[in-house]
Amino acid sequence: MAFPTTLYEGMVLDDRYQIVRRLGHGGMSQVYLAHDLKLPGKEWAIKETIAVSSKYREADVETAMLTTLSHPFLPRIVDFITGHEAGYTYMVMDYIRGETLEEKFRAHPEQIDVPFILRCGDQLLSVLEYLHQHEPPIVFRDMKPSNVMITPDGDVRLIDFGIARTFKPAENHDTIKLGTVGFAAPEQYGGGQTDHRSDLYGLGALLLYLATGGMYSEWLDSMPGLIRADMPEHAVQAIQRLLQPDPADRFQSANEARQALYVKPLQRSRGQHGSPTQVIQWNKTTQVIALLGAGSGTGTTHTAIMLAHYLARRNHTVALVEMNGAPGAFARIQQVAVAGMNEQQQLRQSRHFELEGVHYWREAARAEVVSLLSGSYQFIVLDLGRYKQSDRLEEFLRADLPIIVGSGAEWRYQDVIEMMVAMNSYSREKWHYCLPLAQEESVRRLRKELATDQVYAIPCQPDPFDEDEQIDMQLAVLLQRCLPIVRKKRKFRLGLQLF
Repeated sequence: MAFPTTLYEGMVLDDRYQIVRRLGHGGMSQVYLAHDLKLPGKEWAIKETIAVSSKYREADVETAMLTTLSHPFLPRIVDFITGHEAGYTYMVMDYIRGETLEEKFRAHPEQIDVPFILRCGDQLLSVLEYLHQHEPPIVFRDMKPSNVMITPDGDVRLIDFGIARTFKPAENHDTIKLGTVGFAAPEQYGGGQTDHRSDLYGLGALLLYLATGGMYSEWLDSMPGLIRADMPEHAVQAIQRLLQPDPADRFQSANEARQALYVKPLQRSRGQHGSPTQVIQWNKTTQVIALLGAGSGTGTTHTAIMLAHYLARRNHTVALVEMNGAPGAFARIQQVAVAGMNEQQQLRQSRHFELEGVHYWREAARAEVVSLLSGSYQFIVLDLGRYKQSDRLEEFLRADLPIIVGSGAEWRYQDVIEMMVAMNSYSREKWHYCLPLAQEESVRRLRKELATDQVYAIPCQPDPFDEDEQIDMQLAVLLQRCLPIVRKKRKFRLGLQLF
């Protein structure tokens, strides 16, 4: 820090924010944890920087723009305090619990595996896509490990907008060249203007850094032999393209890069020397089925269990993942599943247990789901819980088969309609709708209201683990867009009525 701080433990900034302690510092800024005296129990991160008074107006405009941002992988910026006689400014933002990617890399390098690297890339590209589509577009310009937070759930947060700028098409070069050496794009040091493709280069440099154990952030001719051997070939090719010196040779959008990096691959995995070895078997890809309830008590968990066991009875490898806002059902199922085991065996089951060929994952985070995608499952069924309580909307939107579960009761008919109004901005082409216990008339009404025939009634089934010919016929219709299924004999019947 080139300038002394004005903040200290116990002081109150702007009659509201009481400083607790310093969280970190950089070359021109320091970050502090603060309590909100107007909102008891609320904590904020306050970033202190210094600027000449002539730049206050520009800083105010930029910060006003940043306060409008809303994305699950970005902290909210809620306040900006200026007016200090020495030129200090204070940005108030969400306090993100966790560790920076740099800290995680140094403390737990063994956790930086391929699923983790690909997940970071996917989520960061999601943020960049959002920033670049902003009006006007926002260029981050400083993608590096210390600017990425990893939350306890394994999700990322892009945290430092210190040198972010809005893209100005009328300008042909940047006034100031900024960015961290090793992660900044070549044009950040030359005579051109940085744009969204500069951020894509920075993302490529960060991914290469992680994939080479912190050894490299710039592409070399020998790089394919230096990247970890278990990195998928398609991901290596995507990183190489992200790191092209000429912006015209890179991906031209974050969405394009995201699709290339996160292909569910049939690609060959790479051997010790980077050469192709074996083809991943399973008829194209893992299928992700995500269920989201239109309201409380619609039977989302019950329906997810029926689907998972239906698929398992037909010889498929299935993971059933609990990601809802009110966990507990899977824990009750586990108590029955492990009955008869000794205490040591029950401990080994942890949050992952198997029942009738279905692998249950209790209270799972995004990190675990992404790791399952790189495994051997043919189907992953996500129980996302109720829509208004779910923070997992992205999982629903990206699923191969998104299913909305609504109540079959006539007086709950509007739940689905209201949910569709709230989600009107999203494409609904592949969405399906399940109405447990609904009458045929309710199905016809909803099909007409939603202008789709992808609405299904699910007959009564008190035991979601059990096999029922009528229900199986309905589930077969629902799943017909997935891969062909082959029956196998049921191992045993579990008589449970849970929901």
